[in-house]
Amino acid sequence: MTDTFTTKATYGQVFAVTQFRALFAGRLLGVMSDTLRSVALAVLVFSQTNSPLLTAVAFTIGFLPQAAGGLFLAAMADRFSPRTLITTGYALQCAVGLLLAFGHLPVAVSLLLVAAVACLTPVITGAAGRVLAEVLTGDTYVLGRSLNYLVAVAAQLVGMAAGGALIAWLGVERTMLVTAGAHLLASVISRLFLSRTEVVRAGGSIVRKTLQGNAALIAAPGVIKLIMVQCLPAAYLAAAGSLLIPYSAQRAFSPTETGLLLAATSVGMLIGDVVVGRAFAPATREQLVLPLLLVMGTPPIALILDLPHPAIAAVYVITGVGSAYLLGLQRRFLEAVPSDLQGQGFALLNTTTMTIQGIGPLVFGVFAEFLTAGLAIALTGVSSVITTLLLRDAIRPRTSG
Repeated sequence: MTDTFTTKATYGQVFAVTQFRALFAGRLLGVMSDTLRSVALAVLVFSQTNSPLLTAVAFTIGFLPQAAGGLFLAAMADRFSPRTLITTGYALQCAVGLLLAFGHLPVAVSLLLVAAVACLTPVITGAAGRVLAEVLTGDTYVLGRSLNYLVAVAAQLVGMAAGGALIAWLGVERTMLVTAGAHLLASVISRLFLSRTEVVRAGGSIVRKTLQGNAALIAAPGVIKLIMVQCLPAAYLAAAGSLLIPYSAQRAFSPTETGLLLAATSVGMLIGDVVVGRAFAPATREQLVLPLLLVMGTPPIALILDLPHPAIAAVYVITGVGSAYLLGLQRRFLEAVPSDLQGQGFALLNTTTMTIQGIGPLVFGVFAEFLTAGLAIALTGVSSVITTLLLRDAIRPRTSG
């Protein structure tokens, strides 16, 4: 382990870096706008079609196409300047928001537009990952990656929570306009505060380079297992959260009680990340990966019982705390990815994460159709613990220095 990774950093040091602040602000605005647009698009589609299936498609259309982008376009993250990619990506999202706001488009066209621009999300995320690896060193990189993840979670929470109220107040079209404005602001911030960098690779087909790069990443020792450790538990966590509304209905909780449960995981994530990030040295964080994963996976199993509302909230807070395990994996993932494939490596990680997080709620949602919602949530915990034990070799920190 290098000296820069053994020296503990602070969040203040991370935010002192101008380019990190630009990435942080852009991601906050971008993810919040994406989530808000998903809610608005689902409302729009349901009002036009009265179809629950098309409404569900509208709600998830921004996620699944990312798999195509990661599989066939991710090499762009190492081909072009990160500032160009990030700025252009937010600008295209702004354009889509404007078209949805003013275009009065057919449902199919609206869905295709959102799907098309979603294909570029892994590229933008990969480019942002490149910037983080360039401007942050040692433990500041670990904390920066964690903050980047947390801001995405928090932004999604705010987007979901604010979506219904904002649509009721402004209407769908004006809400789409708000998302366009937020994406435009993210693009301007990125253009002004991210540095110009030289193209690191040129020539050849993007698709061919992407496929070759993905093959190289799969072959690189440890990369796939590290991706699985970061993605699968997060998918179980997303599935447990997605079942809270039917579970709350089953338990006859009030809207306020349901809202508290929906916020509990994010509260736990914030607590876990701040405490583990500030209180423990980098080497200790790596040793805590396995215990924290068990902290994240075990509590939902208790929902096989009809716990009182405060106990259920505690379950979700504790589960969120366990997500701080990601702090102990950031250095290892950066070192496992070949240096000339850093952008594509982060793109592949994001693609896998978003795809599996989209699939997880669907799988356990099917279980909830045949079992009680509480039992389906308990199964997410069982699955998380089993996955943790199966991947414990990848989780175990290396003893060599």
